[in-house]
Amino acid sequence: MGEVMVKRVLMIAYHYPPLRGSSGIQRTLKFSRYLPEFGWEPIILTAHPRAYPSTGDDQLGEVPEGVPVHRAFALDTSRHLSLMGRYPGMLALPDRWISWWLGAVPAGLRLIRRYRPDAIWSTYPIATAHLIGLSLRRLTGIPWVADFRDPMTEPDYPPDPSTRRIYQWIGGQAAAHCARAVCTTPGTIDLYRAGFPRIPASRFSLIENGYDEENFAAAEANAAAATTAGKPFTLVHSGIVYPSERDPVPLFEALAELLRQRLISPASFKLVLRASCHDEYLRQLADRCGIGDIVSLAPPVPYREALAEMLAADGLLILQAANCNRQVPAKLYEYLRARRPILALTDPAGDTAATLKNAGIDTIARLDSKDDILRALPHFLSLAGRNEAPIASSETVRAASRRSRTGALAAILDEVARGRDPRF
Repeated sequence: MGEVMVKRVLMIAYHYPPLRGSSGIQRTLKFSRYLPEFGWEPIILTAHPRAYPSTGDDQLGEVPEGVPVHRAFALDTSRHLSLMGRYPGMLALPDRWISWWLGAVPAGLRLIRRYRPDAIWSTYPIATAHLIGLSLRRLTGIPWVADFRDPMTEPDYPPDPSTRRIYQWIGGQAAAHCARAVCTTPGTIDLYRAGFPRIPASRFSLIENGYDEENFAAAEANAAAATTAGKPFTLVHSGIVYPSERDPVPLFEALAELLRQRLISPASFKLVLRASCHDEYLRQLADRCGIGDIVSLAPPVPYREALAEMLAADGLLILQAANCNRQVPAKLYEYLRARRPILALTDPAGDTAATLKNAGIDTIARLDSKDDILRALPHFLSLAGRNEAPIASSETVRAASRRSRTGALAAILDEVARGRDPRF
C-alpha cells in the first residue's frame, strides 16, 4: 500500500490557550486536537498572550503534542496603546487587536514557506483573524476556509457605524475570496446568502458548536455526587451575561415577584451566575430588585471545574435575546451533554430555541417578558423537582460532539484542497 499523503492546514485564531474566560477557545482547540484523526495536521497561528485580557494554564495541557503553535506579535489597543484611558479610534479598527495583523501576516508567510499547508482556516469573532486569512489567501493563492461562526454584522451591530462598515467590508471580502464560508447556525447562513446573492449558495456550510467528551469524562470524576435533599434548587448560568444580548432585567424582576409571592425563597432556590464578566452591574441590579439573597455571582473557574458544576447543577440556564436569533450560545451544547434540565430564556422564533426543540427540550420562555418568565420558571422547577424535565437523547448528544464536528470540517478541507471549488 502507498504512503498516505499528509495534509496540513494553517489555523488562524485569536482564541487559543492560555486565553481564559471565553467559550470560543473550545472550537479551535478541539478542531486542532481531532483533525489528525481525519488526516489533517494543524499549524496554529494565534496572538501573543500579552494581548489576552486574562490567561491561565488550565487548558494548555490540552494543546495537542507536536502541533506547531506560533504566537505572533499582538497588542490590545485599549491596554497597551492608550494614554490616560483614551486612544485613537483608528487604532482599534476593526477591533482592538488590529496590531496582530502586522505580526501575523509575515509570521503566516514564514509558516507557509516552512510547512506548505494545503488550506488556510481563520475564525471569527475577532475580525482581525479574517483580515489575516484574507491577506494570506491573496498573497499565496492557498484555498481559504472562513469560519464566520455568527453574523459579523446586523442592522445595529456593531453599534459604531465606522466599525460596522469595516466589518461589512471584511465580511464581503471574506465571502468573495474564501473557498468555503462556515457558519454555526442555519439563520446565519440564510443571512449571508441573502446579503451576498451573487455568491453561490453552496459556498456556505454549517458546522455547529459542540462539546468535548474527554473533558466531560474528566469532569464527571470531579462532579459532586452528594445528595441535594434539603438544599436549595441551584440554577446555573455558566458564562458571560451581556447586558444587551442577555439582558437579565425581566428575569430579576420575575424572581423578585416570585419571592414576594413566596413561591421561592433563599431556602428553596439559588441562581448562580458563573463568570458573568459584569458582576458589579448584576450586583446592583439584584440589590435594586431585592433578590441578593438568591443570586450568587461566582468567579471564573478552570474549564473542567465549570463542566463539573454543570453536571452537579439542579438546572442550567440559557439567556439569549431576540437580537441574537441567528446565534446559539456555545454552552448550549455542553448543557445538552451535561444531561441536566435546561431552562432557556430566549425568543421562541430564534435558532437557540430551534436547537433545543430539535433536541426535544421545550422549557423555553421569552427573555424579554417578565410575565412569560413568571409562568415558565415555577413550571420548570416543578418538572425538574419531579425528574420530568425534558433531557436530550443520547443520539442527539453524540451528534453534537466536537469530534463529530471536526469530521465535518475535515470533509470541507478535503474538498477545497482537491480543488472542487470552481475558482481553483
